[in-house]
Amino acid sequence: MSRINMVTDESANVEQKELFSAITEQLGMVPNFLKIFANSPTALRAFLGLHGIANEGSLDNLTKERIALALAEQNACQYCASAHTAIGSKAGLSGAEIAANRAGTSQDAKAAVAIKFAKALAEHNGGVTSAELLEVRAAGYSESDIVEIITHVGMNVMTNILGKASRVEIDFPKVELKKAS
Repeated sequence: MSRINMVTDESANVEQKELFSAITEQLGMVPNFLKIFANSPTALRAFLGLHGIANEGSLDNLTKERIALALAEQNACQYCASAHTAIGSKAGLSGAEIAANRAGTSQDAKAAVAIKFAKALAEHNGGVTSAELLEVRAAGYSESDIVEIITHVGMNVMTNILGKASRVEIDFPKVELKKAS
């Protein structure tokens, strides 16, 4: 059971219902973690805005999912690991690739560098080395891509924290974490 109230269709106020309607229109459902966010419509709008902007960038969708999977595992967020396993699979990641991503790498050499960089960003609160930045550039990532990787790390760390703090009920096929939470 969630440790933070989950706003339901029945308990939602007018503003929350409007947000849920927009989310349902886009996703076909309102994931439970967004029902936690909905306690603050301001926070939910901010997250949805950032998420929308981040999904318009130069970084490809598979790399974004790979980063989400790696960070969910690194940060021991079972909700996010479960959600991004389902989303990543639907986006075209194979089971073996998802397992590699959750282990902090990729079967794709370029994506493996992005994942390594994302994990370093999260682990060191942005305090990456010049060598790590050079490695990302050498792999073919542009300055725009680098900023987007940083943006996705921030977004995923935020959702990992929300998932762990709230212990939100998992509404995706549940996966077990590889490391202890």
